[in-house]
Amino acid sequence: MKKYIVRLTNEERHHLEDLVSKGQAQAYKIKHAHILLQADAEGPNWTDVAISEVFRCHRGTVEGIRKRFVQQGLSAALERKKREKPPREKILDGEGEARLIALACSQPPEGRTRWTLELLADKLVELNVVDAISYQTVRRVLKKTN
Repeated sequence: MKKYIVRLTNEERHHLEDLVSKGQAQAYKIKHAHILLQADAEGPNWTDVAISEVFRCHRGTVEGIRKRFVQQGLSAALERKKREKPPREKILDGEGEARLIALACSQPPEGRTRWTLELLADKLVELNVVDAISYQTVRRVLKKTN
């Protein structure tokens, strides 16, 4: 038995049909619109398995779109699911970034005319700000601060 039942209003149905017929949106939005149109309880009312076979996606995708439509509305169902957390945790938090910027603005070590990315990375490890950090991570942090 389906836990989340899609019931489209006439306005929502027309919006989805326009989206599908014009073909001007991103491919995933058009696919999500097709899925919602076929899952409509007042319309075709296809099963999740049938929808997943026809549109070549996983049954979980169909269930997720159905769930987002019922819980969050049409716009959330047409978009991709947002990640709850990034795939990798940040190496430097806000405090670590502030220490890096302060270090980069300070006087370079004895015998050097300026800080290099490698020197900054080594100094952050030496100061126990992080356990390990690459010079490329240092570069990315400094780049976004200009």
